[in-house]
Amino acid sequence: MPDTFDPDHLRASLKPLAEWQPLSDEAKAYQRFYKTDFAERDVWRGMGRFEVDGYELVSHCWWPEKVKGTLFLLHGYYDHVGLYRHVIEWALDQDFAVIACDLPGHGLSSGPRASIRDFAEYQHMLQALFAEANSIALPQPWHLCGQSTGGAIVVDHLLNHGEHSPAQGQVILLAPLVRPRAWGWSQLSYYLLRPFVRGVARRFSENSNDPDFLPFLQADPLQPRRLPTQWVGALSRWIIRVEHAKKSPRRPLIIQGQADMTVDWQHNLQVLKWKFDRPQILLLAEARHHLANETAEMREEYFEFLSKRIRGRNL
Repeated sequence: MPDTFDPDHLRASLKPLAEWQPLSDEAKAYQRFYKTDFAERDVWRGMGRFEVDGYELVSHCWWPEKVKGTLFLLHGYYDHVGLYRHVIEWALDQDFAVIACDLPGHGLSSGPRASIRDFAEYQHMLQALFAEANSIALPQPWHLCGQSTGGAIVVDHLLNHGEHSPAQGQVILLAPLVRPRAWGWSQLSYYLLRPFVRGVARRFSENSNDPDFLPFLQADPLQPRRLPTQWVGALSRWIIRVEHAKKSPRRPLIIQGQADMTVDWQHNLQVLKWKFDRPQILLLAEARHHLANETAEMREEYFEFLSKRIRGRNL
């Protein structure tokens, strides 16, 4: 069968993960296209659908036979779970099950493309994903990993719900978003444009040193093509809230590229050092923003950093 799939049809065909639905031919085609089938591994691969805040969200799960815990993976803005095969494979190498979902308006999930009414909806999504994991009894401890906006969702969760979080394992933040680069100019543009336009054309940037990644991204059928002003407004309100949140006793592992031109990483690291208890930070001099799809050499460096600390925690 050719590797073709219709996002709306595929989403509509899915059931909750707890129903243990076999992957359809269309779901298998999706996984082959994004190389997330991991056919050589002894792993259960599931896809499901759940509802929250009026969205139909698509969940993804990989469950190896040998397992020491579960990694919750939260992707970045404009992304979807299909782009995270390297992180998923690393987690499987650590004997973790992996569960993830496409954010509202991203990937296979429903909703206006790349938009959100309020960042609180991301927290509702995360709580619903925890419920999905509970419904199939994914093994503890539960670890959290977020790239960029996914990192912002993790940070928000820990600062505002961390004491009661069911995820008490390790926390991994890849190029986490607090403020984007040139945020002052972005805010001015937002307030000037908001009365007149609902969005602006997206500009694909060189956000990885991997020469194959940007062409793949530009050809990816699930990539949004516009930046909605609604999402920028939601981000603006969230930044104020998260920068005024109380501190957390958690100690995340943070990976940050120093050639990142997407987020204001110097400011963000200062905020995260203040909000968390002595986070462990790995700076990569040449890495850009999309760490999940950086070169093999850079991924190897930060995966080694993470693996040592994950193993140390589990001793």
